[in-house]
Amino acid sequence: MASLLNALLFLLLVVGSRLACASAPLLTEYTHTAWTELNGAPTSVTKFAQGADGWLWIATPTGLFRFDGVRFERADKVYGHPLDSSNIMALTTAPDGALWVGYRVGGVSVFRNDGAHTYAERDGLQPVGVMHIEAAPDGAIWAAMRDGVAVLAPGASRFRHLGPEAGLPTLGVFQIMFARDGTTWIGTNSGAYYRKPGETRFTQAWPHVALVWLCEAPDGTIWGNDFKDGYYKVRTLAPAASESPKPELDGYGMIFDRQGTMWMLHTDNLERKVAPAESSPPEQRLSKENGLSGPMLSTKFLDREGNLWIGTSRGIDRLRPNRLRTMPVVKQLEYPALVAGPSGDVWVGDYAADLWRYNLEGRVSREVAGPLTASYTTPDGVLWVGGTESLQRRDRDGTLTSIPYPPELKGLRVHALQQDRDGALWASFASGKGVYKLVAGQWTKSGGSQGISDLLATSMARDGQGSLWMGHLRNLVTVIDGDKLRTLGPADGLQLGTIMDLYFDGSAMWVGGEQGVALYRDGRFAALHGERGEDFRGVSGIVRLPGGDLWLHGADGLYRITAADIAAWLKNSHTAVAFERFDAQDGMQGHAPQLRPVPSLMRSRDGMLWYATTASIGTIDPAHILRNTLPPPVEITSVVADNARYAIPQTRALTLPAGTQNLQVDFTALSLSIPERVRLRYRLSGLDPAWQEPVGRRQAYYTNLAPGKYRFEVIASNEDNLWNAKGAALEIEIPPTFVQSGWFKLLLVALGLLLLCSAYALRIRFLTQRMQERLQERLAERTRIARALHDTLLQSIQALLMSFDSHSRHLKEGTQERTRLDQTLNLAEQLLVEGRDQIMDLRASASPDALELTLEHFGKGLAEHRSHAFDMTIGGTPRPLRPKVHEEIYAIGREALFNASRYAGAGRIELALEYGAGAFVMRVRDNGCGLDESVATTGHRPGHWGLTGMRERAHAIGASLDIDSKPGAGTQITVTVPGKTAY
Repeated sequence: MASLLNALLFLLLVVGSRLACASAPLLTEYTHTAWTELNGAPTSVTKFAQGADGWLWIATPTGLFRFDGVRFERADKVYGHPLDSSNIMALTTAPDGALWVGYRVGGVSVFRNDGAHTYAERDGLQPVGVMHIEAAPDGAIWAAMRDGVAVLAPGASRFRHLGPEAGLPTLGVFQIMFARDGTTWIGTNSGAYYRKPGETRFTQAWPHVALVWLCEAPDGTIWGNDFKDGYYKVRTLAPAASESPKPELDGYGMIFDRQGTMWMLHTDNLERKVAPAESSPPEQRLSKENGLSGPMLSTKFLDREGNLWIGTSRGIDRLRPNRLRTMPVVKQLEYPALVAGPSGDVWVGDYAADLWRYNLEGRVSREVAGPLTASYTTPDGVLWVGGTESLQRRDRDGTLTSIPYPPELKGLRVHALQQDRDGALWASFASGKGVYKLVAGQWTKSGGSQGISDLLATSMARDGQGSLWMGHLRNLVTVIDGDKLRTLGPADGLQLGTIMDLYFDGSAMWVGGEQGVALYRDGRFAALHGERGEDFRGVSGIVRLPGGDLWLHGADGLYRITAADIAAWLKNSHTAVAFERFDAQDGMQGHAPQLRPVPSLMRSRDGMLWYATTASIGTIDPAHILRNTLPPPVEITSVVADNARYAIPQTRALTLPAGTQNLQVDFTALSLSIPERVRLRYRLSGLDPAWQEPVGRRQAYYTNLAPGKYRFEVIASNEDNLWNAKGAALEIEIPPTFVQSGWFKLLLVALGLLLLCSAYALRIRFLTQRMQERLQERLAERTRIARALHDTLLQSIQALLMSFDSHSRHLKEGTQERTRLDQTLNLAEQLLVEGRDQIMDLRASASPDALELTLEHFGKGLAEHRSHAFDMTIGGTPRPLRPKVHEEIYAIGREALFNASRYAGAGRIELALEYGAGAFVMRVRDNGCGLDESVATTGHRPGHWGLTGMRERAHAIGASLDIDSKPGAGTQITVTVPGKTAY
C-alpha cells in the first residue's frame, strides 16, 4: 500500500511539474546600477539628454551635470560659457551638436563650441517656465511653455509663439513630440494635439482629457498620460460616441527600449511590462527595496547605446541589457549541472534537486528525480544519471532503470560518466575509489585493467578513434585504447593541475584545468594563452562551434576565441590569442564550477550555448551577441601644469608658462554601457616612444618636461574592442625660460670656452713662472761657477803664466829654449783668453737682463776686440721672451755675432731685433767675405758645428733659421719665432 501511495505521489509531482512554468524573463536580463549622493550623483533629476559627443547631460533644480560613465561633474559652464540659471527644467541636444537648456524661471540658452546665447523676452519668449524643449527634424527648436508653444525656425533670431491661431491652447503645454511618420504632437493639460506633415493647424486628438506626457510605441501607437497615473491610447479619429475614454495602463511615465520592451514609471517603482495588458509580477519591478536609487521616480531616457536611465529623488539608475541570459529556475540551485538531453536540448540538474527540462521560453518539466552529480547521453539518446546510491538509465521513451552501486561505492558521488567504443559505461568515484566499468549490470574495478590510477578522474571523453580519455587530479591523463593503456603528464607538456574537462572537437582533444587550457596534438600538449597575460584559468567547460570558434568557461567568465585566431594559433602555438570575455558585467552570476559537476558548458541543438555556474544557469546565442557598434567619443577634459589648471583651446595650441615641468592631462571616453571595459591609450609625441595604456585611471602624468612643442593624443575602444582611432589631440607648447633658451646655452658655451681659456692661460702662466724660477736658479748657478772660475782658476793660471814669463826673460833671446818657452807661453795665453771668453759667455747667458742689452754688450765687446764696427736696431716694443726662447735666441745670436766677427773679415756687423705681434725676428748681417758655396749648401763648415748648433736650437723652440750669403757680398742670418711661442 505504501509503495502504491509513493508511486501516486511521484506521478502527481511529475504531472504537476510538467504543467509548471517558470516566471517570464526577469530583470536579471539587465544589469542594474544605481548611483546616489554617495557616488557624486545629482538628485531630483528633471531631464536627461545626450549629444554626438557622448556626454550624458543631466538637468536638476540645483544645476546642470554631465556624466561619462565613470564620474559625475557639475557643469556651471558649458563649452566655457556660464548658465543663465541653475534651476533647469528642460534639456535637449540638436543635430548640430548644440545643447539647449530651458529654465524654470524662464528663458532658453543654447551652447555651442563657438559661443552661447540666451533667448528671453527680447527674443520672443515670455518670462514663464520652460517645461520641454525638442529639436525638430528640420532643425527648428520647439519649446513647451506654461503659456503655450514657442518655435525658433532654422536661421531665425526670435521665437514665434503658437496659440489659438495654430489650433493650440494658450496655457499648460508640457511636451512636444515628433513621431516617426512626421506628425508633430503636443501634450497639454487640455488634451493632445497633432499636426500632420503639410498641415498648418493642430487638431485635438481623442480622448479629450488632459494628456501631458506622450510616447510613441514601436508599432506607431501614441500613448498619453493623463497626469493622474493613467495612460490612454491616443487616436486621431474619435471612436463611437458611446465609448467613454478610460486609461488602459497605469503609470505616469512610459518608454520603449531597443528590443521594443515597454517600461512604465510609477511613483515608487519601475515596471518592465511583459504583457502590456497585465500588471507585471514583483520580479519585473524595480523599487527602492530591491536596489533603486531613490523612492520616487522622476524621469527616463534611452541613450544612443540602448541603456535605460531613470532619475529618482535620490540619484540615478541605469539598466543595461545583458549579453548573457540568466535562466529562471524552479528553486535555488546548489550545484547546477548541465545535461545533454536526448533530443539535443539541455536539461538542468542539481546535487540537491531533480533533473529538469528547460526551454528558452521559460517552461520547465521534471524528468528524473535527483540528486545528480554526473551525467552522460549516448549517441542513441540514452541518458545516464549518476547520484550517490545508484545509476539511473533513462531511455528515449522515458523508461527509467536504476542500477545500484557495489557495496563499497554506496554513498559516494559519481564525478564522470563515459561510454567506450564497445558500449561499456565507465564511472569515476570519489574517495580514492578510482574508476569502474559497467557491463551487463556488473561493475568491475578499473575494467579489469592494470595501471589505471586511483586518483579521482574528474572528466571523461572519447576521441575520434574511440579511445577513452580520463582526466585526473595532479596533471594526469589516462588514455585507454582497447587493451592498450598509456598515461600522459608533465613529461608530455601537461601543466594544468587538476583536469576538469576533456573535449574532442572532431580532430584533437582539448583539456581544461585549474591552470589553463591545452590542446593535445603531435604527441604533446600545447598550452593556450591569451593576450595581456590571460591564462584561461579554472576552465571546466569547452565547446568548439561548427564554424570553428572556441568557447571556454572558466573561473573568470566565459571566453570566445574566433576561428581565425585559433587557426593562427595552431600554426604557431607560442603566440597569444585575442579573446572576448563575458563575465559579471554581462550578467553572469557566480563562476564556473571547479570540480563538479562538469562540463559546465554545452551547446544545444538550436545553437544556443548553456553554461552552469556556482549560482545559476544561463545562455548566450553565439550567432546573435548583443554588440555596441558605437566607437566611444574621446575628449581631453582638462590640463593641469605645475598645479595650475588651464582651459582647453578649441582651434590652437595650448601654450604653457615658460619653465613648466609637470603636466597632468585628464581625458575620458564616452561609452556609457560598460565603461569598466573601455580601453584607453595615450602618448605625448616628442616624449613617449609608444602608446601608453593606463589601467583604472583616465589621466596622464609627466614630470621634468623640457621646453618644446608636444602633441598629446588619446584613443579609446568600447567593450567590443571597437576603436576610435582618431580620438582627441592637443598641441602643447612650453616656451623656454631664459636659462633654457638657445642664447643662454650659447652664452654658457662661450663662458665655458672663456673659463677654459682662462684656466689654460693661468696654467701657462704658472708653468712659465715655474720655468723662470728654475731658469733663474740655473742662471744663478752659472754666475757662481763663472765667478769662481774667474777668481780662482783663471787668476791662478794668470799668476803661473806671469811666473813663467818672468823666468823666460832670464833666458837669452834666440836660444832654442827661449823660443820653445815663448811658444808655450803664447799657447797658454791663447788658452787663457779662450777660457775668459767662455766665462764671459757663461755670465752673459746667465744674465737676467733684457735680450737686447746682453746681445748689445756682447757685440760691442767683439767689435772692440776685433776692430770692426757694430750697430744694433730694435723694432716694436721690447717685451720679455719665454725663458727657453730667451736662452736659445741669445745663444744663436751670440754664435752668429762671434762667427761674423771671427771668420767673415767684416768691417761692419749689424744686429736687428723686431718684437712683432705675430712673430719675433732676429737678423745678424755682416759685409764680410760671405760663406763658401759648400757651407751654404750643407749648413756647416767641416770640423765646425756652429751653424748646426744654431739650427738645432731654432728647431727646439719652433723657430725657423734662414741663411742668405753670397761670396764677397756678406752674410745674413734670420731667426723667426712665432709670437705665441716667443712671448
